[in-house]
Order: sequence, then C-alpha cells, then structure tokens
Amino acid sequence: METSPETVYKNLESIDRVDATTSAIYRQAAVDILASPEIGLEWRKVISERLSLANHELAVHSTTDDSYPSIQRGCYLTTAG
Repeated sequence: METSPETVYKNLESIDRVDATTSAIYRQAAVDILASPEIGLEWRKVISERLSLANHELAVHSTTDDSYPSIQRGCYLTTAG
C-alpha cells in the first residue's frame, strides 16, 4: 500500500524519535514519493526539504558521538615512510 504525501511529511517530522528501522522505512517512503510523477510539485518540494533536514540531522548526530575518538582528541595516525 502506497503511503500518502501527508503521512510521509508527518512521519519525517518525527523521524528523530523513532528507532533506526522505522527511520529507514520513513526515508524510503519519502524517496518513493519524490520519485512518483503522480505527486504534485509542492508536496515533493516540502517532503524533499524535510528529508534533507532529517538527513542533515542524522549526519550531525552520527559524527558527533565518539565514533572518531583519536581525531577528536587531536591524535592522528601517521605512517612511517
């Protein structure tokens, strides 16, 4: 069953409050809406903007944890050569 643009838009609003699996489902639904020629330009524009913001937030939160502790502390690995 295809998800309505209204539902996709609303789901993207709460994407930061759901688990990773649900977040992936919401993102895929947004991509499907964006690829659909039957969806009006205005809906595609607002969904695209909201998806872009959600992706940006994900990137910011994914890289501000301790994923790269040595870089954050200024310890860079070098190779002898």
